[in-house]
Amino acid sequence: MDRLDLLPIGEVARRSGVSVPTVRFYEERGLITSVRTTGNQRRFERHVLRRIAVVRAGQRFGMGLAEIGEALATLPADHPPTKRDWVRMSSRWHALLTARIEAMERVRDGLSSCIGCGCLSLRSCPVYNHDDELAAEGPGPRRWPPAARDA
Repeated sequence: MDRLDLLPIGEVARRSGVSVPTVRFYEERGLITSVRTTGNQRRFERHVLRRIAVVRAGQRFGMGLAEIGEALATLPADHPPTKRDWVRMSSRWHALLTARIEAMERVRDGLSSCIGCGCLSLRSCPVYNHDDELAAEGPGPRRWPPAARDA
């Protein structure tokens, strides 16, 4: 790999639309990788720009960095992904996003039954007490105020 083909961190940040600290953060989390010069400066292969675009898209979709990292792990780390690589990765996200959309629709449609008291032990609460799991702990508030064990 020719050192002239590598991008300095500032150029990666400028081209990807994120800050230099964000590029460092993504690298610390293992979402992107760099090589070091003899002067210990970071240099990035150009395809890292696509990986950053995937991270930003995933974040916009409400995905956590761990989920994004799992998806990125299916892509090649040493060269740009092929169309087949993208299709494979995006199919994983499709199922995850579909499940989240369905869950959000259930929450949206059930909001009228929420009394907003904080006990969250209603049998119909789809937000924090799915299938009334807290009923096993007995009657009354379970989430608010937080119990000493939760604080």
